[in-house]
Amino acid sequence: MFKNKVTDIFFDLDHTLWDFDRNSAYTFQKIFTEQHINVDLSQFLEVYVPSNLRFWKMYREERITKSELRYQRLKTVFDTLSYSISDEVIHLLSQEYIAHLSSFNHLFPNTIEILDYLKPKYRLHIITNGFQEIQEKKLMGAGIHGYFEHIIDSEMAGVKKPNPIIFNLALHRAGVAPDKSLMIGDNLEADILGAKAVGLHAVHFNAHREDRHDEAPIIYDLQEIKSIL
Repeated sequence: MFKNKVTDIFFDLDHTLWDFDRNSAYTFQKIFTEQHINVDLSQFLEVYVPSNLRFWKMYREERITKSELRYQRLKTVFDTLSYSISDEVIHLLSQEYIAHLSSFNHLFPNTIEILDYLKPKYRLHIITNGFQEIQEKKLMGAGIHGYFEHIIDSEMAGVKKPNPIIFNLALHRAGVAPDKSLMIGDNLEADILGAKAVGLHAVHFNAHREDRHDEAPIIYDLQEIKSIL
């Protein structure tokens, strides 16, 4: 396919290597217990997971700020569940969530195996829309920081994927041409279409089991990268 062309691979982090939903669930379990929030965790997560994705899309599109994202994704869920809670407690939970999220470090199955497979053959990097303050902690805590030469985040770039500026910054930092580069990520809009618009190759890790498409090769397990590279 493009294995003979590619020298550099850019990974997304959350929902691609780092199992965001699993780690997030453990974080909520911890902070709800500590703050005596008596809400059924499974019901909360059933509403929170799609709500969080929706608010992240709004954040990517510059329609809400970071602080609004952190507040609204919680406020909306508690409202949906008709759970009475003050704004003060919501803000406290928001802060506690960020403080503890990176202390849970479950990776997707076969993450280490595929990084070990790729590392001798390619230069590996990260492009993430996550917040700078915790992405480094996630990489360090999960024991995968050392695999990556450059870690580009949206706060560093001043824009978020799919904005071409963040991809061009990553290419510049890595000193590589787009046609020698491959983006692997879970989000069709941000990772795949964003990368392709700048000229990168792309592989869609379809972690959310979204509809099939012809924009890029689709994988459902990171091990499948071996059949592509």
